[in-house]
Amino acid sequence: MTKHFKIFGVIGAGAWGTAIAQMLAREGQTVHLWALEPEVADAINTARENTLFLKGVPLKPEIRATNRLEDLGTADAIFAVAPAQHTRVTLRALRASLRPGTPVVLCSKGIELATGEFMTQVLKDELPEAVPAVMSGPSFAIDVARGLPTAVTLAMEDAALGTELIQAISTPTFRPYLGTDLLGAEIGGAVKNVLAIACGIALGKGLGRSAHAALIARGYAEMTRLALALGAEAETLTGLSGLGDLVLTCSSETSRNMSLGLALGKGEALGDILAARNAVTEGVATAPVLRRLARARGIEMPISEAVAAVIEGEISVDEAITALLMRPVKAEAVKS
Repeated sequence: MTKHFKIFGVIGAGAWGTAIAQMLAREGQTVHLWALEPEVADAINTARENTLFLKGVPLKPEIRATNRLEDLGTADAIFAVAPAQHTRVTLRALRASLRPGTPVVLCSKGIELATGEFMTQVLKDELPEAVPAVMSGPSFAIDVARGLPTAVTLAMEDAALGTELIQAISTPTFRPYLGTDLLGAEIGGAVKNVLAIACGIALGKGLGRSAHAALIARGYAEMTRLALALGAEAETLTGLSGLGDLVLTCSSETSRNMSLGLALGKGEALGDILAARNAVTEGVATAPVLRRLARARGIEMPISEAVAAVIEGEISVDEAITALLMRPVKAEAVKS
């Protein structure tokens, strides 16, 4: 623990936000966890468990849940874990109580549907005096909450401050690696959710593991093309927040995005799948805006394009698969 970071705030008490709070909580450090739902805050403070979003995990006593965002104003660093489409409103509500120069670590993985902005752009709009950071990588909430070994990227332009923050939050089982490419970390986290839907569809349709592996590889090429076109660093996409997160999210039914794709591949309707869930599946909102972004920049992203078309109800799953299989043969290259 460093002297600078003793109080943490976490915005969002879903599974991932609660897991981050659990990771941050230790002797000598206090964690204020903001929950939208009063019943979630009550359960955390009284039963020491998030019975709605992370059932069965006993929570540490250092976690103090609240329904008041202003209670996070004293934090030395804030982890913003609200879903991407709700990040702007939560950051705006924090504006009056946030101290200038406070690091705000963006943990949501998506692109804002209304504006096409990544979360760092949203943060700059709403809290321009905050110090932006991005945390992303192959990490399931239940693994982090239970203290299973996990490694992520923590990107911050100020390497000295980033190193100090990493020293404050790292544990023997939670290992952040420092990066400075915030945009690259964001792109990996957002795009992999869309690609995971595609991988789930392929397995749900029974297309086999060979097709699944091909989708991961060609999806990685799409992700890298987008990153390079937007000015991110290719090396970031080879790391935990790119390839690492892509492999995990596209390979396990624990992923909300992959499991949604599996259900679509098996013939379930999108509306029915979403209605049965109490957690947000970020790739559903990200796919249409990702398609718009790629088209506007002239970036070829056929897998992401197909997922967006399915999500928007423009084509069926079978039509999307046929369209991908009928694409012209070409050389294998990131720039293809």
